[in-house]
Amino acid sequence: MFETICTWWEQIEVLIVTGATNARTEAANTKIKHIKRTGRGFRNERNYRSRILLTSAARVAA
Repeated sequence: MFETICTWWEQIEVLIVTGATNARTEAANTKIKHIKRTGRGFRNERNYRSRILLTSAARVAA
């Protein structure tokens, strides 16, 4: 474990000093992937687009 910490120390120090993470980017990517998974199986592009909009609207309303 010590070796791992030594290897990643620069990145760990940046996190400690700045508090900056890529959590928002990862969350956005996860949402996009979930929407894409939800749309699988739709052959009609209009239905696919409607499903994406409904999924996005439900998240915003909740």
